Amino acid sequence: MEKTKSPLTAKNVKNFLSNNAIIILIAALAIGVGFWKENFFSFGNLSNLIMNVSPRFIIACGVSGCLITKGTDLSAGRMVGLAACISAMLLQRTDYASRMLPNLPDIPVFAALVIVMAIIAVFGAISGCVIAFLKVPPFIATLGMQTIVYGLCSVVTKNQPMGGFKDSYTAVANGALFKIGDFKLPYLALFALLVGLYIWFLYNKTRHGKYMYAIGGNENAAQVAGVNVPATLIRIYILAAALYALGGFLLGAQAGGASTATGFGYELEAIAACTIGGVSTNGGVGKVGGVLIGVLVFEVLKICLQFMGVDPAYTFIVQGFVIIVAVALDLRKYLAKK
Repeated sequence: MEKTKSPLTAKNVKNFLSNNAIIILIAALAIGVGFWKENFFSFGNLSNLIMNVSPRFIIACGVSGCLITKGTDLSAGRMVGLAACISAMLLQRTDYASRMLPNLPDIPVFAALVIVMAIIAVFGAISGCVIAFLKVPPFIATLGMQTIVYGLCSVVTKNQPMGGFKDSYTAVANGALFKIGDFKLPYLALFALLVGLYIWFLYNKTRHGKYMYAIGGNENAAQVAGVNVPATLIRIYILAAALYALGGFLLGAQAGGASTATGFGYELEAIAACTIGGVSTNGGVGKVGGVLIGVLVFEVLKICLQFMGVDPAYTFIVQGFVIIVAVALDLRKYLAKK
């Protein structure tokens, strides 16, 4: 028996436009800027877009799990920054004059990544335990963790910016799988692809994913149904922290430097990107494809503003406005369903 398609009505069109208003407006802005400014629709700009989207997509994947369970993670940006700083300390050249750890032996890049992810995952585990066992609201728990991580980062780095990375480390981000003319597909895209596939499989094909959506839909009902809510929440925040660590590791390599300012505001960008892509702040809803679309839209907006010559200070204002509108539209959809 064939499924009957819903008729195209004015109400359906209105709902589609309102639910995807930000995506449609920014797509229209991109088309307009593309016709107005030269080199916007260029392979070089496309490569730049992929470079910017890849680490942010990884970070947003981490935040998405928290949002799906009706939580959030305000410590994401600071964990990204700490991960970048630890990566920098471990992977500076041995002959670099201002090396932070002068007596540290040469460490392979992969070993440094494992160390960074393990350290940052501990902070995720602490946040998860505080939320799961002490019943502290995720907003407060992760806000406190944000301050703790920033303080630790300042102590460890002594507020000194770091550079002098090994070539094998910077090549992780700046190397390319292939290059054709002005277009190059960076290694960053491969990291993002692998993370995206893993998160898609985790969310859609595993028991953990089913438990996660069940908790976001109704935590009490999930517990009655036999879901181990505390264990699931802890795993979600550990995984999120591990993804922040990977994002920070890649951002440090991409920038060629790291400081306590690295990752500033990334948690808000990630939350906004997830919300734009259909991950509801009210829990129980969200897809990996939507997260990618949200990150793309947010990065396209920033590139459009750069091509238009908008002052960076005003760029922050526009981004803040988009965040507010995205969450407001999400709440509107939630209230319409009730």
